[in-house]
Amino acid sequence: MNYVIEPTRNTPFVNFDFDAGVFELKGISSPENSLDFYNPIFEAVDNFNNEKLEVNMALEYFNTSSSKCLYQIFKSIKKLHTGGTQVVVNWIYDEEDEDMREVGEDYSDILDLEMNYMALSV
Repeated sequence: MNYVIEPTRNTPFVNFDFDAGVFELKGISSPENSLDFYNPIFEAVDNFNNEKLEVNMALEYFNTSSSKCLYQIFKSIKKLHTGGTQVVVNWIYDEEDEDMREVGEDYSDILDLEMNYMALSV
């Protein structure tokens, strides 16, 4: 099963391939109502049932309400990991945007969730 949302000017590309165990969020996240946008994603993560999950977060920008939603997603991912799912989280950021790397490090520290940091030149 795949859960896909095409990006808009204010929402990120979402691809959650349940069979392959790959979840990716890419782009800009500043939806008018973050909970409306992210609630189906929360459900998808909470209902994920596979041995492995690769998470690729490549966000260029997100607003405060999106950051709360991302925290919730990472919390659910941590729960999957604690429950025995092999989880790999890749935090992908523009090499010139150290602030975005630090945000990933903050999520990692707060939730005690290991992440790989990948700087891309754009």
